[in-house]
Amino acid sequence: MKYLKSGDQNFAESFKVLLEHGGADNAAFAPKVQAILDEVKTGGDHALLSQIARFDRWSPKSINDIIASQDDFDAAWEATPANLQTALKIAYDRIKSFHEKQLPKSWIDFSPQGWFGQKVSPVERAGLYIPGGKAAYPSSLLMNAIPAIVAGVEEIVVCSPAPDNAINPLALAAAHLCGIKRLFKVGGASAIGAMAYGTETIPKVDTITGPGNIFVAVAKKLVFGEVNIDMIAGPSEIGVIADASADAGRIAIDLLSQAEHDEMASSILITTDEALALRVIDETQNLLQSLSRKAIAAKSIADRAAVILARDLDEAAALMNMIAPEHLEILTANPQALLGGIKHAGAIFLGEYSPEAIGDYVAGPNHTLPTGGTARFFSPLGVENFLKRSSIIGVSKEGFASLAAACYDLANAEGLEAHALSVAKRSKL
Repeated sequence: MKYLKSGDQNFAESFKVLLEHGGADNAAFAPKVQAILDEVKTGGDHALLSQIARFDRWSPKSINDIIASQDDFDAAWEATPANLQTALKIAYDRIKSFHEKQLPKSWIDFSPQGWFGQKVSPVERAGLYIPGGKAAYPSSLLMNAIPAIVAGVEEIVVCSPAPDNAINPLALAAAHLCGIKRLFKVGGASAIGAMAYGTETIPKVDTITGPGNIFVAVAKKLVFGEVNIDMIAGPSEIGVIADASADAGRIAIDLLSQAEHDEMASSILITTDEALALRVIDETQNLLQSLSRKAIAAKSIADRAAVILARDLDEAAALMNMIAPEHLEILTANPQALLGGIKHAGAIFLGEYSPEAIGDYVAGPNHTLPTGGTARFFSPLGVENFLKRSSIIGVSKEGFASLAAACYDLANAEGLEAHALSVAKRSKL
């Protein structure tokens, strides 16, 4: 775990190296991912079955083997313990309530010059990628499906990897709760290609959302334009800003909550208190020893974790803005006071009782967030990712008369004669 001090002479160079860890070398994976996508585009179902056998350690006999049935969803729900059913329902209700507040409205302004506005419509078919493999995330199914449901998407297609032909039963239970009808046991770039281009069995979608490994991230980048995507997400991240009032043990376990996701996850504390910094380093190593995912978390902490001692909270905020973390916890005596200084973060957690884990599951806001510094320009997944806008233009005769000359002159200035003539045909120009 690196320990840096902003006042040190070589801090700028060390901090720059830390920032570079946030990104992944996507370009190195692009040729291999493109080959997978091309196979799916040309080979359809046959290519999918071949790739599942190659990557997921099982060989489906036919395309029907990769389709989850309604019986699978129902059985998974019935087998889910009552406490987990309750937890899923609480999460569902809170996520739905939050995302309903995001719904934009269609609108039209009426004036003597005409009718101008926008029409908001859902996409017809959305593709959701739900990770599997090293860890399965029923919460990701809720976080991706519920905004699509709130948006009014007619058809939701889910793809999720099933290594050894095993799919997490709690993910199937979450699908049951969301009313999902179509779930396919395929993952990685294969799934992204299937949803982007369509196969004989998996329909082509309009937008693809959901996190995944680097193959998924690169595949989403390569198919963007064929379909829309939410963002290009990478390994998990957490940033923490803390002062002397914070609890070292709570900070340490919060840092580990991201480190246990992935060896490439990053966990960064920026604090104004040196005693706290040193205690967090010790506590992190102590707590690490008892984690069931110790090997994963240990590598993440060793390679990509850092504690930074800042001069004051303003500097701490400025440094964190440069990192633009996926998750940001503010653990200070007055966390709300620092909120105005935060410009770039996927989600901001205020105070000691707002750990990142609450946001992952039951707070309500979406946990599908921008990573790798992309919080500078990407936003959390939301209802808007499943909507599109159409402009409404209805010009009255009076309005046309007042606008025609300006339109005619601009069209001629751009050398577009037919544009100018289309106005002239309707006026005395």
